[in-house]
Amino acid sequence: MFRFFKKKPPAPGGSQAVAPTAEPPAETTDAASDTADAASTRPDDISAAALPTPAAVAPAGAADAVAASAPAVPEPAEPEPESAEPVSESRSRPEAGPASEPGPSPAPADFAPPPPAPVAATEMAPAAPADAVAEAPADSAPRKASWLSRLKQGLSRTGQSLGGLFVGVKVDENLFDELESALIMADAGIEATEKLLNALRAHVKKARIEDAAQVKTALRQLLADHLRPLERRFDLGQARPLVVMIAGVNGAGKTTSIGKLAHAFQREGASVLLAAGDTFRAAAREQLVEWGSRNNVSVIAQDGGDPAAVAFDAVNAGRARGMGVVMVDTAGRLPTQLHLMEELKKIRRVIGKADAAAPHEVLLVVDGNTGQNALAQIRAFDAAIGLTGLVVTKLDGTAKGGTLAAVAAGSQGVRPIPVYWIGVGEGMEDLQPFVADEFAGALLAD
Repeated sequence: MFRFFKKKPPAPGGSQAVAPTAEPPAETTDAASDTADAASTRPDDISAAALPTPAAVAPAGAADAVAASAPAVPEPAEPEPESAEPVSESRSRPEAGPASEPGPSPAPADFAPPPPAPVAATEMAPAAPADAVAEAPADSAPRKASWLSRLKQGLSRTGQSLGGLFVGVKVDENLFDELESALIMADAGIEATEKLLNALRAHVKKARIEDAAQVKTALRQLLADHLRPLERRFDLGQARPLVVMIAGVNGAGKTTSIGKLAHAFQREGASVLLAAGDTFRAAAREQLVEWGSRNNVSVIAQDGGDPAAVAFDAVNAGRARGMGVVMVDTAGRLPTQLHLMEELKKIRRVIGKADAAAPHEVLLVVDGNTGQNALAQIRAFDAAIGLTGLVVTKLDGTAKGGTLAAVAAGSQGVRPIPVYWIGVGEGMEDLQPFVADEFAGALLAD
């Protein structure tokens, strides 16, 4: 018994080494008892080399103890597969956040998304034409075929009326009488109808045509030649910024056409700025802002402000920002509303104060279903603000299409104003440049 108490003093020495850890005495006693139990359980493993373990807890020998224990314990071998697993996960799943942060160089570079378009819409505009030109050969033919089919479908009413006259008939005066009635019913007007039929009679007589199908081919060529003065390419590079003032009556599709034109101009590489000058119609400003959001273009707008002031600010903003096109929306109005037509003249004058050469283009949006009434609109707006071009919309319903032949003939005192675009639907691509040959073929269902 005496020898046992004499042998126990080394244990208090170990507890003194643990004391700096500021642990409670009870835990120290438990550690000592655990050490004693381990020594009594495995007496063969406790050797002189293992006795300094109490000293390893001391701060002074911590580094030496870790260095000495590293080879003995297989823990250093385990971190290697653990560090290898995040690397493989970062390659297969780059979206893993903190796990792939130790080596972010390769993974984010491989899987980084392209920069969002709205961040640099203006700066990215010059790259758009190259992409459009590169893609044009691949999808231009199907897109053109789809456009022509929609145009023929939109003008199917006139196409069936005119095209059906050449089936199983003789080439005589009765055929020309039927053609005269069909052209007038298609809103071509008296002047255009007489001009076309006189030229057709002369051609048939000179070429001695006796086949009705050949008469139809000749009429298509004459109609295309008649409409060709209206065909003109819209020049985006004539000024910078190109200020475009757009007018039209309510319901003609003016604001929608502005949104489609913004899309078309951007595809050609031009940066666009819109001005919400229609401050009379309810929700007109919100509608234009929505189109601006779809096209990622800015909109200059004022809540209930003066439309002339909005146009003035937009032209100045376009010059300051180096924009390519500034389109000014105006309030829809009827030509008979003289006080509103006077305000339209005011907007044009104020735009000229912001830029002496502006507006460079003054467009009128015309509903293709209005027939001969479109001639009165064109004449009134042209007298007020000096039109430079037309946009004919809604040729996808009951439109007859012959109105353009009347415009080309100068019916009712209307001068042949160029038709820049025609629309056959609500989609972004449903507003296309006017081509006389395509339009003549659609009118005759050819």
